[in-house]
Amino acid sequence: MKILIIEDEPEIADDIKQYFMSNGIQCEKAKNYREAIERINMYSYDCILLDLKLPDGEGFEILKELKTLQKEEGIIIVSAQEALESRIKGLNLGADDYVTKPFHISELFARTLSVIRRKKFLGYNVVSFNEITIDIFDKSVRVNSTLLDMTKTEIELLLYLIANQNRVLSKSAIAEYLSGDLADMLDSYDFVYTHIKNLKKKIALAGGGEYIKTVYGTGYKWQDG
Repeated sequence: MKILIIEDEPEIADDIKQYFMSNGIQCEKAKNYREAIERINMYSYDCILLDLKLPDGEGFEILKELKTLQKEEGIIIVSAQEALESRIKGLNLGADDYVTKPFHISELFARTLSVIRRKKFLGYNVVSFNEITIDIFDKSVRVNSTLLDMTKTEIELLLYLIANQNRVLSKSAIAEYLSGDLADMLDSYDFVYTHIKNLKKKIALAGGGEYIKTVYGTGYKWQDG
């Protein structure tokens, strides 16, 4: 999973990033309106944590841009504004939740996972696809009754593929999802092929179906049959 933290206070942004990454969530940051608009136009995220007051613009304008772009990210407003009008305006513009500062990071983390589950997996903690079962909280994968020995990256890749079933995902999109900012500095996306190969092998050895299809010259997609 990958989130974008739009926050102009470095200490708050760093605290959120540190906590989320320690719990296996890939994080990127934008410290102002310009950086935020640049990132949401270039990349996709599972959830965006959005401060309303930025030094060069308002978070409400970012919500409008996300709606214009028809982006599918979950959005949580994280703001010091407690006014009911701000809450209503944010939710009407497409935000999924509203957290008032100061907040407990553990609660923000729980709300973020809840939004992602609602947006991508209909609110379920356990994602199932035929004989494959993924427990999002436990970070475990079973094929039929067999528990697979999976890395965090492989589980994130599996969830990403299933969430985008029947959609062709380019190698660059997968690399950016798994590596975030680091993807732009990579000379090749060979590590994507390695993760795909390992994931296919582990599922097959446990008796699972061959759902990962290679789209030659483009990337991969998850497809039943």
